[in-house]
Amino acid sequence: MKSLTEKQKNILEFIEEFLDREGMAPTVYEIADNFQIKTSTVFAHLRALQKKKQLSRSSKARSISLMSRARGSRTMPNCALAIPLLGRVNAGLPSESIEFKEGEVCISNTMLGEHTPEQMFALRVQGESMRDLGIYDGDIVICGQGASKPRPGDIVVALVQGEVTVKSYFPKTGGRIELRPANPDFSVQVYPIADVTIQGKVVGLHRKY
Repeated sequence: MKSLTEKQKNILEFIEEFLDREGMAPTVYEIADNFQIKTSTVFAHLRALQKKKQLSRSSKARSISLMSRARGSRTMPNCALAIPLLGRVNAGLPSESIEFKEGEVCISNTMLGEHTPEQMFALRVQGESMRDLGIYDGDIVICGQGASKPRPGDIVVALVQGEVTVKSYFPKTGGRIELRPANPDFSVQVYPIADVTIQGKVVGLHRKY
């Protein structure tokens, strides 16, 4: 980085740390907020870093990619598949439906199981209702969609009356589904089967320490 200014080095380091911590690139606004500078100044630094072949980006949000990682300087042998990170899922009360892509998460092929790569996606957890099963606020759950019906006790991503939540799945008699939290501070919810769509089954977890 001999040709970089001190501020450019600091911005690169911030982007790298953000990627490691959050699993996605920061926005221009998040960079500006971290350094207490104007967004126009951030854009100028990013353009300079692009010219110096330190990063690439597009007009889309969170599209910054570090060229050092693209060249493989920090790749991991078990990082074989990039899957979409689709926003946040509530591990508490149901939250609004997830419709947008925040970034990508890299996983091992061993996490596919019965799923195809196209059926895999990731969600960032918000809330503590699955705490006693080791799923905490800020964790990223790795999910597979549609390979088979969930079994009793599976952790699922469920669409409930237009809202999304992550809970343990238990089918009940009389055409009902129980969505069970793993935290005594939260109550069990039982819904008519017609009100619940299982969007995916949780097959793994990513956590940044």
